[in-house]
Amino acid sequence: MTKMFSKIDRLPEFDRDFKKLIRRFKTLADDLDTFIKSELKLYHKLKIDNNGIFEISGLGIENPRIYKAKKFACKSLKGKGVKSGIRVVYAYYDSIDRIELIEIYYKGDKKDEDCNRIKERYKS
Repeated sequence: MTKMFSKIDRLPEFDRDFKKLIRRFKTLADDLDTFIKSELKLYHKLKIDNNGIFEISGLGIENPRIYKAKKFACKSLKGKGVKSGIRVVYAYYDSIDRIELIEIYYKGDKKDEDCNRIKERYKS
């Protein structure tokens, strides 16, 4: 069995986003755990692409690589399945096998990720 990542961190901004969303979507904590154990493992460890995770281009950041997950199954959004509308933005440090959760949002609240947050954090 493939091991999980060496480290998974959450930015304070991610935690703020998460706290706002969990009031509305009660299953979000379990859903996020399942997402990490399945989708992120499939994509980064097993190299299986189910077209649910995309690298965000045009940020001017080479390392770490920044990704957005569009397939996130949220049980609180019944009937929507993996296309629930929850988006997760994260950084992956390939050389040290580390995930850093940057942002989580509901597509109904905002259209895209916060590029300024990403650039401020990762631009050298």
